Amino acid sequence: MSEGSAQRTPSTSAAGRSTGRRVVFVVGSGRSGTSTMSGALQTLGVHVPQPEVVADQTNPKGFGEPQWVVDLHAELLQRSNVAVSDARPSAWFEAGKLANSEPLRVRLHHWLEEQFVQASAGEFPELVVKDPRLAWFLGLWRSAALRCEASPAYITMLRPVTEVVGSKQRYYSTRFGEIDRTAAWVNMMLHTERATRGSARAFVRYEDLLRDWTIPLFDIGQRFDLQAIKHASANHIRAVHDFIDPGLRRVQLTWADVDVPPRLRDIAEESWQALNKLADEGGDRADVHATLDEMRAAYASFYEEAEAIASSSALAARREGYADGAAGRRAAVGTERIPHGLRALVPAPARRGIRKALGRER
Repeated sequence: MSEGSAQRTPSTSAAGRSTGRRVVFVVGSGRSGTSTMSGALQTLGVHVPQPEVVADQTNPKGFGEPQWVVDLHAELLQRSNVAVSDARPSAWFEAGKLANSEPLRVRLHHWLEEQFVQASAGEFPELVVKDPRLAWFLGLWRSAALRCEASPAYITMLRPVTEVVGSKQRYYSTRFGEIDRTAAWVNMMLHTERATRGSARAFVRYEDLLRDWTIPLFDIGQRFDLQAIKHASANHIRAVHDFIDPGLRRVQLTWADVDVPPRLRDIAEESWQALNKLADEGGDRADVHATLDEMRAAYASFYEEAEAIASSSALAARREGYADGAAGRRAAVGTERIPHGLRALVPAPARRGIRKALGRER
């Protein structure tokens, strides 16, 4: 069976009947148009599990993200010691360990099953699940979808790395700089592409979605056999026209505006050029995959070298952390030596503040 025909094979129940269930995972880097894609699918009738993350000034049209999913991913990233935008190639291994957790698999399966029940109350049992953290846990979600007898599919949004980095710098915390964000984009996009390879998937350029959303979305409807899109009413179509605002592409930068080391810039640019080809008709092919594999290996090698060079800085930071921790522990021991009667004279709010400052809040 060809890859194209595999993408169109509907899910079937144990009795061999098509369940009609579909779940579309919108993946890729944040600030690349994932919210616009999820919102457009929702407007056409694909169900976004409720409640959703509330819109804010960074995304005035809404995120199209289920709050339960965001909270779950935040929990799993903490358990894995992985950041939302993590530049470490090894972070994929750390996050991937959780795919073997049967209690977690069951937890996701039960939640997803509930969402299909709710979606079935509407016209079609079709879901869209989106969160920038989702790519770290694709194995878990695919397992949950299959247990629900649903066909999983993936949409990866493509936007030039310089625009993604610039948008994050503008709207997100400045704790991370352009170098960190560029490296994290490379790590996220290359590994997400590899993880979805061979599955039902589509790559959509953000600029194409804003220019004429009907072309990529109606193609996705046919490719993934999404009934909500294939049978969209005129009212739904008008609603998407109102929803998608070309002015949302508020940040348009080039490499002249982003200051990163030349080698990282070259890896990021070559990765973008290869990823961009995947959005072309017939572009999801073996030679492009081979180029992406080369870029993934080049990035891993680059990161390993940078990590080795910076090891002295990492060790110094660790020693400083140990010193600060030791000072805190000594201070904590000192407070325990104060007689209880004297400590009791300190008001309770003040005692809690002292404990918090010493890292002993309870």
